[in-house]
Amino acid sequence: MKLIIGNKNYSSWSLRGWLSAKQSGLQFEEITVPLMGEHWESQKQGEEFQPSSGKVPILWDGDTVIWDSLAIMEYLADKVGRDRFWPKDEAARGMARAMVAEMHSSYGALRNEMPMNVRARVPLDNLSEIAKSEIVRILQLWAEARARHGSAGPFLFGTFGAADIFYAPVVSRFITYGIGVPGFAQSYMQAIWEHDWMAQWIAASDDEEWVIEQFETA
Repeated sequence: MKLIIGNKNYSSWSLRGWLSAKQSGLQFEEITVPLMGEHWESQKQGEEFQPSSGKVPILWDGDTVIWDSLAIMEYLADKVGRDRFWPKDEAARGMARAMVAEMHSSYGALRNEMPMNVRARVPLDNLSEIAKSEIVRILQLWAEARARHGSAGPFLFGTFGAADIFYAPVVSRFITYGIGVPGFAQSYMQAIWEHDWMAQWIAASDDEEWVIEQFETA
């Protein structure tokens, strides 16, 4: 298998695909293509990118190709067993699926006003009311998941899984932009930030030389 991703500093969807691949426990080749770099326009026209129209992440497993981070995670869950990604308890699994789907399809203001930038620390004081309401909604979901299903460990549903994979970029955003959160959320964010795979991603993003100016001035 090979997973094609974008810059680790900026690409939130790549982070989700990469964490999914790590969670699967399967061996994969990692290929990083710098987004919006000097050769990006020509690279995304290549055969490897055709199925996704130049978007990352994209997973190749032999002749099988999967794009979109949620599809990648579900494909890998089918290969290795769904319990590796989703809670075993039916109620917890249902909530985790709903939270992942909501993250996948929603929070446009947060994405636009708080682009992922792992290296940066830029406190914001001009968020829109929509973005603020989205932050409140996420914190409510985190609180409910932790209260109802999180007793087995420090993550949303106790052990690290699909919901944490999809909210990990939100954790990064909250840290980058200095978003004030209650104590339970601080503890959850610390657990995500200190996870071995996140630590690897953060270190790699620090080592990247590529800079996308539009995401530095957002």
